[in-house]
Amino acid sequence: MAPSELRATYRLQLTAGFGFDAARELIPYLRDLGISHLYLSPSFQARPGSTHGYDVIDPARLSENLGGLPRFRALAAAAAGAGLGIVLDVVPNHMCVDDHNRFWADPVLRPKFFDIDPATGLHRRFFDIDELAGVRVEDPEVFEAVSGLVLRLVRDGLVDGLRVDHPDGLADPAEYLGRLRAGGAGRVWVEKILQPFEKLREWPVSGTVGYEFLNDVCALYVDPAGERDLTALWERVSGDRRSFAEVAVEAKLEQATGTFRPELERLGRLFSHSDHNRPLAAALSSLPVYRTYIDPGSGLVADADRAAIEASGMDETIATALLHGPPEFVTRFQQTTPAIMAKGVEDTAFYRYCRLLALNDVGGDPGRFGIDVAVFHAANAERLPENLLTTMTHDAKRSADVRARIGALSSVPGDLAHYFDRFCARSERHRSAGAPDDVERYLIFQTLLGAWPIELERLTAYVEKALREAKRTTNWVAPNIDHEQAVTRFCRALYADEQLLSELVPFLTRVAELGERAALGQLALKLTAPGVPDIYQGDEIEYRALVDPDNRRPVDWGLRQSLLRRLLGGGGPGRDTRKLYVALRLLGLRARRPAPFSGGYEPLQAGPAGCAFVRGGAVLTLAMLPRAGADEPVLHDAPNGRWREVLTGERRSFDAGQPLSGLVGEHGFAVYERLG
Repeated sequence: MAPSELRATYRLQLTAGFGFDAARELIPYLRDLGISHLYLSPSFQARPGSTHGYDVIDPARLSENLGGLPRFRALAAAAAGAGLGIVLDVVPNHMCVDDHNRFWADPVLRPKFFDIDPATGLHRRFFDIDELAGVRVEDPEVFEAVSGLVLRLVRDGLVDGLRVDHPDGLADPAEYLGRLRAGGAGRVWVEKILQPFEKLREWPVSGTVGYEFLNDVCALYVDPAGERDLTALWERVSGDRRSFAEVAVEAKLEQATGTFRPELERLGRLFSHSDHNRPLAAALSSLPVYRTYIDPGSGLVADADRAAIEASGMDETIATALLHGPPEFVTRFQQTTPAIMAKGVEDTAFYRYCRLLALNDVGGDPGRFGIDVAVFHAANAERLPENLLTTMTHDAKRSADVRARIGALSSVPGDLAHYFDRFCARSERHRSAGAPDDVERYLIFQTLLGAWPIELERLTAYVEKALREAKRTTNWVAPNIDHEQAVTRFCRALYADEQLLSELVPFLTRVAELGERAALGQLALKLTAPGVPDIYQGDEIEYRALVDPDNRRPVDWGLRQSLLRRLLGGGGPGRDTRKLYVALRLLGLRARRPAPFSGGYEPLQAGPAGCAFVRGGAVLTLAMLPRAGADEPVLHDAPNGRWREVLTGERRSFDAGQPLSGLVGEHGFAVYERLG
């Protein structure tokens, strides 16, 4: 079975109630939408009751809860019959600590398959989750047991590509990825979290899962003119003038000395110097990237690794050990820093530093207040041609639409400060014993602006998680129930306060309008920029979701199917179908004219408030950006020939110096295809 043409992926979160057969029923809908590949969450046998599939107990069996191998074969056959392929999420780093896991239950197999500390019997964890034990996939026998089935599915033509979960947890990611390639996996994407300044290593992969694009396209729609006022507002609300980088280092150090103390102590036993834990904790917390990739066997050290170690300012003795030390120390150190970064930054600092929550997403830097169009163009030009482009994943902190709304607050910082002050004054009577404090009220306020209308139960569940992640007034280990209940009562009182809510309606409406404009523009850029666009389940229509489990709620497929039928039947885009219409038309363009999207990328000059580029000489994308005080964007180097706007059918040619406002639609973007 030949691999399907790679045009666009669609992520599906499989569960016991939504397995292979349910996914198969969606194939006609996804085909008509213009998707080329189903992108499935982990599908191997997980522990009983699993809701996500990352807690694998047997990688040699497809999940019986999802339908097992027979139903997976039926899904693959139906997909192939419709011209679609399958991308499968695989989990090489860890398996579940469970008696149903024969590798864990067998006292002989356990130390071979799992990374066990010989001094304590403690296993390397996936982040801070005791029930997930790190796998020694660097062992060839373990690799075969973990990867044998998935590679057979690839060789049999049932799976076209693989998404590798958390490669940074592996002892040697490059070696593992090389083995996948040697085993026949030609298309592999890695869940590698790159910092904005970091480049993907030269691994045998098609690219990353796309967090870089998510953060870049969001930052492109953040107005830099709002930075001063929003920073001043945040400092007034929080009483904290520290940069995000300072907040992040503090949170990472807390994790290194607290949650990850067992990992710290194991490293300490490998590092035979007195008073080692304190400098080790500082070193683990100081890297500006998730990890280094030093090969302790060969002693080879990439320039990027030397630069990261130097930038960290870590203790010189530890730096020397990391560069030239014992292989086990080097390996363990490199496997530990990603967990500390993830838990310290994404799951702590992102909930403490709330200047503009749109910037607080996986792989992002909340200290980077927007980017200019030249940075966006440079990133697009460097991206691998099959790199995934996402604006939402199952691990994202907010859906694309929520993020776009909150990002739009950068355009109205004065209004934000005004309405937040009114919100605080009007809601003061709903507080009790100082709860929520002002930082928590600011988080709640931004969340309401981004996700409104949102059910009270969803808001309170999110706020409880956000407060525990922040670890300021409560936490997961020892929850402050009194404080949490007071915050919950506050949220309930807000929803019952009709006068307060009515006073916010004008601002909520304005933010929603700005957010929709930004969200549709970001979608158009995702569907035309270099790379492969990825759509998260349900996100083809307006989708306001918060962090998991909120973003993993069941999807109303019937609604989406009926809306698509309406558009395919000739209905024009309405309020409820604008986003779907953009996706349908631009995915259709990619199907009709694939050549330009495998061709070159030519940025065009349109000023600081305009983003313009041509793909393969035949597809032109234009977008107006929120830039207060900037001159109106104009198309300086207009392409010649005749063009048709893909969404409206309007035909035109271009002259140099044309204002973008006359070339784009009401939402500030347009995509043209060349006619001649």
